[in-house]
Amino acid sequence: MKYYIVAGERSGDLHGGNLIREIQKLDSKAQIRCWGGDSMKEAGGVLVKHYRDLAFMGFYEVLKNLLTIRGFLKFCQADILKFQPDAVILIDYAGFNLRIARFAKENGFRVYYYIAPKTWAWNAARTHKLRKYTDRVFSILSFELTFFEKYGVNVTYVGNPLKDAIRSFEPDTSFRENHQISREPIIALLPGSRKQEIQNVLNTLLEVVPHFPKAQFVVAAVGNLPPSYYDSVCSHSQIRIVTDETYQVLSVANFAIVTSGTATLETALFGVPQVVVYRTSTISYRIARALIRVPYISLVNLIMDAEVVPELIQQDFSVENVVAWSKKLLKDTKERENQLQAYASLQEVVGDRPTSRIVAEEIINDLLPN
Repeated sequence: MKYYIVAGERSGDLHGGNLIREIQKLDSKAQIRCWGGDSMKEAGGVLVKHYRDLAFMGFYEVLKNLLTIRGFLKFCQADILKFQPDAVILIDYAGFNLRIARFAKENGFRVYYYIAPKTWAWNAARTHKLRKYTDRVFSILSFELTFFEKYGVNVTYVGNPLKDAIRSFEPDTSFRENHQISREPIIALLPGSRKQEIQNVLNTLLEVVPHFPKAQFVVAAVGNLPPSYYDSVCSHSQIRIVTDETYQVLSVANFAIVTSGTATLETALFGVPQVVVYRTSTISYRIARALIRVPYISLVNLIMDAEVVPELIQQDFSVENVVAWSKKLLKDTKERENQLQAYASLQEVVGDRPTSRIVAEEIINDLLPN
């Protein structure tokens, strides 16, 4: 059968790659075209567009690039029509993928949404579109079920695909030696995977470094961005830059400062205490504040419905606040112990399902004639 998969971000590419591998195990004749990145390409998908071209974040930034995004939409729609897939599989990336869902459904294609849009957090009206333009939705957050079912969405909880990725990870025993990471403690800096995140976060994180003269800082860089984005770090003797090896960094880290996103949950599942930071443009932040209906932004806190990890957002994201929390969580303190205990509960909530395999089986069984 033929599958068309669309992911627009780094995390979506990771999960898309694992999904492609599972589809191929079950369907030896699978033909797969995809929008994603290196993970999906390495898994065997024919890569149409790399997510590095699609990584616009924030309301203002999206508006500035609206013509470019519309061009991508038209290109994607035309490519789907030409390919004539048996299934269109959309991974997260709601602003783009909900439009593709509508187009695909109106043109008679089966539409599956993997990693549901977070319409419960803002703009619940979009949930009606999810019901109308998808055949099935695969949720990776258990608390979403009640919300989506209330709107009549055909939703199935499949567990969290990060467990698939972490389960297959093998630590490199020579990692520290290879990257000349000799000091302890090790503080991981995860500034994000998109250019706006790096620009909004990294320089503030660098100002934190002098406050911990004995620590080794390791920046988890990403290869989809030009190395020049990390130029401000290169000359700092206390910092190492490691590219596309985030899990290796987390496997040796004592503490992490993490930009809000999928990385917050990954860090927690690795058992690394963390403080979450986030900053966007003033316009985007004001719009978000007016629309968002949930009390937290990090996945860890959302899943646990409690402030497990501190969130320093916008004006609260200051050097002083980051340093204060880092000192509390780097040492053997009550705050660190409480966070680690909450992580143990988080592991139980997330579970250990083979998510990628489950999604592949559900889609293929759905497509096969009865």
